[in-house]
Amino acid sequence: MKDKNIPLNERIIFALDVDSKEEAKKWVDLLGKQINFYKVGLQLFLAEWFPVVEMITERGHKVMLDLKFYDIPETVKLALRQLKNRNITFATVHGNDPILRAAVEERNGIKILSVTVLTSYGKEDLEEMGFSGTIKDLVFSRAKRALELGCDGIITSGLEASRLRKALGDSFLIVTPGIRPGKNVEIPKDDQKRIVTAQDAIINGADYVVVGRPIRKSEDPVAVVESMQNEIQKGLES
Repeated sequence: MKDKNIPLNERIIFALDVDSKEEAKKWVDLLGKQINFYKVGLQLFLAEWFPVVEMITERGHKVMLDLKFYDIPETVKLALRQLKNRNITFATVHGNDPILRAAVEERNGIKILSVTVLTSYGKEDLEEMGFSGTIKDLVFSRAKRALELGCDGIITSGLEASRLRKALGDSFLIVTPGIRPGKNVEIPKDDQKRIVTAQDAIINGADYVVVGRPIRKSEDPVAVVESMQNEIQKGLES
């Protein structure tokens, strides 16, 4: 939120969903003046491991390590221990109470973000998994539990962010993926289902937005970043 003093160049976390350190470096070099926060997910981390994280942090940028740790609690704890002294800002964890508790116990200064419901999930996906309630209710339940266990924030769609802010307050972080261009820009179809614009995400209570394809696939990535930052600024002022 506004009182967290998050710089505008950190509000967008650019998703480095590429398959090599060299490709990641090209994007960091291109966007480094506009964006100071980068997401390293499974694809890039499995290709390059910690050297790609070091490449980003040595340039003075922040890293969100989005591996969605999910395993037995002791394994999650030992995995989080491997992140110590790596200058990682955020790490994502998925799972039940013992898993989240283990991650919190081993965070070592890293902010632990609990994944609620993936933004690629829709109502029909939950029904196939046997969930009878709504996505919003499931997100709320998981977010409330994660915060009670000591997580620093949650990952959720911008569609659910407003309810979480109103009910759970401002003392935690909301990081929102599934961000797409402004309302007057055509949005290509992909695997994301619960999507919002950067401006709407911020208005609804998000602190950060994670953006990948809309920037990466643009003919002018810097222009898209600047446009989204303008949206975010309007959202903060509204």
